[in-house]
Amino acid sequence: MIQFKKNIFFLISLFCLSCHAQKNLLKESLASDNPKIKKVMEKPDYYELQIIYTQITRDKKGKIHFKDYTYNLDAKNYYCPASTVKFPIAVLALEKLNTFSNTSINTQYSIEEQLDKVKFSEEITKLFAVSDNVASTKLLEFTGFDYVNQKMHDKGLEPFRLSHRLSAPDSGNPLTKSITLYKDDNTTEVIPAKMNQAVVPLSLNKIKKGVGHLDSEDKLVNTPYDFSKKNYYPLETLHNTLKRIVFPKVFKENERFKLTEKDREFILFSMQNLPKNAGYDPVEYYDGYCKFFMFGDTKENIPDNIKIYNKIGQAYGNLTDSAYIVDKENGVEFMVSATLYVNEDGILNDNKYEYDTIGLPFLAELGRQLYAGNKKL
Repeated sequence: MIQFKKNIFFLISLFCLSCHAQKNLLKESLASDNPKIKKVMEKPDYYELQIIYTQITRDKKGKIHFKDYTYNLDAKNYYCPASTVKFPIAVLALEKLNTFSNTSINTQYSIEEQLDKVKFSEEITKLFAVSDNVASTKLLEFTGFDYVNQKMHDKGLEPFRLSHRLSAPDSGNPLTKSITLYKDDNTTEVIPAKMNQAVVPLSLNKIKKGVGHLDSEDKLVNTPYDFSKKNYYPLETLHNTLKRIVFPKVFKENERFKLTEKDREFILFSMQNLPKNAGYDPVEYYDGYCKFFMFGDTKENIPDNIKIYNKIGQAYGNLTDSAYIVDKENGVEFMVSATLYVNEDGILNDNKYEYDTIGLPFLAELGRQLYAGNKKL
C-alpha cells in the first residue's frame, strides 16, 4: 500500500510538472488587467498586433527544446520591418567576409570614392547599440542585396526580401558600390560594383497603409502609403533568424549561418551590449533605447543580471522587437518577437505616432509579464 501511494504521488507530480511546462504564458500575459496591455488588446487588429513567444527548456542531456506560442501571426499581413533588416545584414556581412582569406571582424574596408576606412566590428557595434542607419548602409554596400536575399533563402529563412537601404539618399538604387578590402596581411582586394536584381512589387494584405502621407517636400498626399517595393521581413522569419544565432546547433548545417564561433560570439555580444558600454552618451542613449521589451518605456538602468539579445525596428508607426531574454540568477530564459502599428491620425511620414503612449508601453509590459511568468516556472 505504501509503495502504491508513492507511485500515485510520483505520477501526479509528473502530471503537474507537465501541465506547468505547457502553461501558455503568452495567453496569460495578453489577458492582463494592466492598462498598458489592455489598451492594445481591446483592438488588436486595429494595432495590427503579431506576437511569437518561445518557451525554452533543456532536457537532462542539455538538449534544447522550443515550444512556440503565437498571436495573430500571419506573414501575408504586411508590416514595415524598419531596422530589423539590419540584423541579417550584420550577420551576413561576417559570413561573406569569411569567404575572403586573411580577414577578420577587425578588417577594414573603404567604399568606392570614399577615402575613409571603416572597420566591420565597429559598424556592427553601431548597428546594434543604437541601430545606426549609416552603419547598416556601409555594410550593405559590402554584402549587396542579392547576396543577403539568396543566403536567407538558402537557410530556409523565408519569406524575406531586402530591397532598399535605410534613410539613405537614393535608397532603392540596385547598384551597390565597389569595395576595397584592406586585409590583415597588408594586402588589398577590390570587390567590383554590382547591379542587383530589380525589385518586384509585393502583393500582400495591408501593403498600403494609412489615409495619406507626406511626400519628400512635406506636402500631404491624400492616398495611402504604398510599401509594395519596400523591405519585407515577416515576424516568424525574424524570430527564426534569432533562433539560429542563439542556438545554431538546433538546426541542420545548411540552415545555419556560416560563422566562426568568434564571429557568432561577437554578434551576440553586440546584440546585448548597451549604448553606454559602446561609447554613447547614456543620457541620450539610455539603456532601454534599443531594448523595447521590459525597458522600452523607462530610462532606468537595466539590472546587470538581465541580458537582452535583440534587434528592434521603428518606422512609419510600426514598432518591432525580437529578443532572447536571459536572467541566470532567476532561471529566466525565453524568446519573444512582436510588432504593432500605432498611427492614430492615419498619416505616414508626419512623425506623429503613438510610440511613447501606446506602442512602447505595450511591448515593455509584455516583456515584463513574460519575464515574471518565466520566474515562476
